[in-house]
Amino acid sequence: MDFDLGWILLGLPLAFVLGWLSSRFDIRQLKLENRQNPKAYFKGLNHLLNEQQDQAIDAFIQAVQQDPDTSELHFALGSLFRRRGEFDRAVRVHQHLLARSDLSRQEHERAQSALAYDFLKAGLLDRAEEGFTKLKHTAHDQEAQLALLSIFEKTRDWQKAFEVTREIEPQGLGDFKTRQAHYLCELASSALSSTPAQLTVAQNLLHQAQLIAPLHPRAFLASADLAHSQGQTAQAYQTLMDLALQTPTCLPLLCERLLQWGRALGKVKEIHTLFLTSYNTHPSLDVLKAVASLEGSSERAQSLLSQHLHTHPSLLVASWWLGHEQLQHEEDRTFVQKALDQATVPLNRYRCAACGFEAQKHFWHCPGCQAWDSYPSLRIEEL
Repeated sequence: MDFDLGWILLGLPLAFVLGWLSSRFDIRQLKLENRQNPKAYFKGLNHLLNEQQDQAIDAFIQAVQQDPDTSELHFALGSLFRRRGEFDRAVRVHQHLLARSDLSRQEHERAQSALAYDFLKAGLLDRAEEGFTKLKHTAHDQEAQLALLSIFEKTRDWQKAFEVTREIEPQGLGDFKTRQAHYLCELASSALSSTPAQLTVAQNLLHQAQLIAPLHPRAFLASADLAHSQGQTAQAYQTLMDLALQTPTCLPLLCERLLQWGRALGKVKEIHTLFLTSYNTHPSLDVLKAVASLEGSSERAQSLLSQHLHTHPSLLVASWWLGHEQLQHEEDRTFVQKALDQATVPLNRYRCAACGFEAQKHFWHCPGCQAWDSYPSLRIEEL
């Protein structure tokens, strides 16, 4: 069969035209998609800058649908869902990213970090812990360690919290000595509450805490309480006396114990001198009340309280002064005392310096914001 060369000459231009038309169609389609994608993306950014999160999410969803492989849009969308409290949707977005095989190692770790934060914000602390643990020894190691520390504090897993601080302290993220002392004190308290056989364990933990943070009062105070509970009141008293001389600002927290143990040991004159010296140097309502209670007569206590009222007006001191004052009509005194007691209740509390959480007793670890050592040793009225 003869092959006609004319058909080839005729087919070549036709193939060229068809190929050109096809390429033009692809180029137009690509340009159309590229125009639509940035339009939806920048529209979402505009809504986000205007704090219109609902509209921003709709725009980003549209952009993601047009280009499902764009990881940055997924991250932006997941972050928006998390900020709005839609944690289930944020989790789905970041899980979808983790399931992709085309992500680079850096993007995979970033998606893992975002997913862990989703679980943390949602309160799923066990899953958040698992997620952050996977980020150890990665580019996100430091932030993962700090997040794990926050989780362990919330779940009161003091042993793991202690171990984390030991790992991150050499990395230059801060001084965690005080926190470590708190963790050891918490572990000692747990050991004592579990079984009396753990007494030696608790003593060792408190001793370790004292070595780690020798200027922090908590471990010494806990050791004194432990010694007193074992009938070693003299040792407990001496521990607090040494602590008062070493850290004078913590004396308001020690007054009640020193009063009780000092009287039992016949050390009234010694603690009276300590309290009076401290009050003259660092005036404190708790120390003032302790000095007044040690005065030999009601008149002397009343005089001391009156002097404080002249220089530092205080409802609390006025209430204590009234307890030593003899009014002409006892019935009037009762009513005045009741009114003052009611008015001084809010002033007799401790207040967290970080979040303002108020409590009747002093906390080392704020129940509100979880901050450590955020409660001053002074009452609200003294702040």
